[in-house]
Amino acid sequence: MQGTVGLRQMGVGQKGTIAAIEAMGEMGRRIRDMGLIPGTGVSIVGRAPFRDPVALRLSGVTISLRNKEADYIKVNLP
Repeated sequence: MQGTVGLRQMGVGQKGTIAAIEAMGEMGRRIRDMGLIPGTGVSIVGRAPFRDPVALRLSGVTISLRNKEADYIKVNLP
């Protein structure tokens, strides 16, 4: 898979670079405050049993996002 996809569509172990954050207002600010900004490398390190939330690794830190937040993040895949 190549091109730009939503973060939610990425599989465990897949890596990419954040292309855009499409959330506005409070949710957009919260996502950016966690370090999820365009140009940042990100990889999927795991998912919960029902695929929500998703664990991400970026800038040496592992964070967890709910799918409703991940839907606003677009990622460029190599």
